[in-house]
Amino acid sequence: MALTNRYRSAPGAGTLAALILVLIFGSPWYADWAADNTDPDTAGGWWLRLLAWPHWRFDSDDSLRSIILADLRAILVVVLTLLFLYLLPGSQLARARGTISQLFAGWASYVFAGGFAALLTALLLANPSLLGAFRAAGEGAAYGLFVGWIIGLATLGGRRGTR
Repeated sequence: MALTNRYRSAPGAGTLAALILVLIFGSPWYADWAADNTDPDTAGGWWLRLLAWPHWRFDSDDSLRSIILADLRAILVVVLTLLFLYLLPGSQLARARGTISQLFAGWASYVFAGGFAALLTALLLANPSLLGAFRAAGEGAAYGLFVGWIIGLATLGGRRGTR
């Protein structure tokens, strides 16, 4: 994933990786496959199910509003990843591109994006409670912790922002 294109930006590469993760592993087809074919009591099965956490769905019978509300968490994970990749200074402070600080900045961006996306959707959707929002934020942060290294690898070697 760590492409060596001198014109590639770290936020762009990380956001593209996040979008691909959410589109593929958040799809209804993958989520159904993971639920039916993996054992949640094994590490591999747990991780394969975790990949489907920011799931989305598209049903032609639903209105556009209900589709957006149902898929808000998946949308926010991608948007907030981009935001945090621009805001986190780790790779800005690094002397050379491709250092470990870029890996950790990309990884941390995904942890924060998952936590905040879950927190916001828990507070905005039906029957919000503070405890439910905290639990959801914990689930989102756990998703970011165990999957965010992929985003960190995608940001390696990229430049910060536009020049």
